Amino acid sequence: MNILTRYLAREIYAGIALVFGGLVLLFAFLDFVNELNNLGQGQYQLGYVLLYVALTIPGHIYELFPVAVLVGTILALVQMGANSELTVYRASGTSLTQMIVALMKIALPLVILSFVAGEFIAPPSERMAQQLRLKARNLPLTLQEFRSGVWVKDEKSFVNVKNVMPDNSLHDLSIYRFDDGYHLKSIINAKDANFIEKGRWKLDGVLETRFEKLSTQVLSADTQEWSSALSPELLNVLLVVPEQMSASNLYQYASHLRDNHQQSARYEIAMWNKLIYPLAVLVMMILALPFAGHQHRSGGVSGKMFLGIVLGLSFHFFGRLLASLGSLNNWQPLLSASTMTVLYLLIGLLMLWRTERR
Repeated sequence: MNILTRYLAREIYAGIALVFGGLVLLFAFLDFVNELNNLGQGQYQLGYVLLYVALTIPGHIYELFPVAVLVGTILALVQMGANSELTVYRASGTSLTQMIVALMKIALPLVILSFVAGEFIAPPSERMAQQLRLKARNLPLTLQEFRSGVWVKDEKSFVNVKNVMPDNSLHDLSIYRFDDGYHLKSIINAKDANFIEKGRWKLDGVLETRFEKLSTQVLSADTQEWSSALSPELLNVLLVVPEQMSASNLYQYASHLRDNHQQSARYEIAMWNKLIYPLAVLVMMILALPFAGHQHRSGGVSGKMFLGIVLGLSFHFFGRLLASLGSLNNWQPLLSASTMTVLYLLIGLLMLWRTERR
């Protein structure tokens, strides 16, 4: 059995590497073509474009993991089936359960690699890519959730930020402070805000309007310290979409939103997706196994590869669709994140059962 597992692992890893190479090159080329539209803006020359494309590759690798594993495993198993190798293994006494256990052992390193890529490699790489593009093009990150910018609820105050610079400094912000009775106490307008340490910011170009019971007082200052729960880590959310953030950052930001009684469904769903997504590698291994059970005359390698690509892409896109619907309708986050994985596991088990009956 160990010999079978090692041989299967060698063939499957080679198939997955081949599929990964083709998919990553395709997506990198599409990114490169798309970025040519921005070529020449500021200092954004060809070298920066190539570096940006290279930094986005880890994100593509993470997103394509289940698709590449499914298609690569189908490629390896179908080729082995066409050469009657799997028939020899089954005739020599290897049961379906032993085959599944072998595939689970082969999938385990890929599950770990997928989790590491999604948690520690892809998020910082994507953030660096966005910061590089903004700096090279001499552009700030313009916040577009509302026409007036993004609104963030802070401790007894609401903060309106127009622009976040690539170094995480804030430009053109307003702070609306309220008392315990939710009466407007003051409005602070600042040209810039720079992070000092946890809980502390330095405001520059400050104009503060204080509202008293019978009067209004306007004060100005060159600099002023601002105490806030906001941090650069939370602001990084504005550079990277939730699906490309790490699970730890998603948990932190979702907690921040819940503590301030704001909608956190999108970030909670993305967090659960991050935790469940690596397990999709195991599901794709099971889903690929029935393809090798059919005789070669029932369909060529190309037909099975095409079906595998369709299944893999449908898993990816329908999973995104379900996450979006869950966010819009405020569905239970864990259910929204796990439905597609459970559904494809059931499809794989059903296909195995039908294959065994034949």
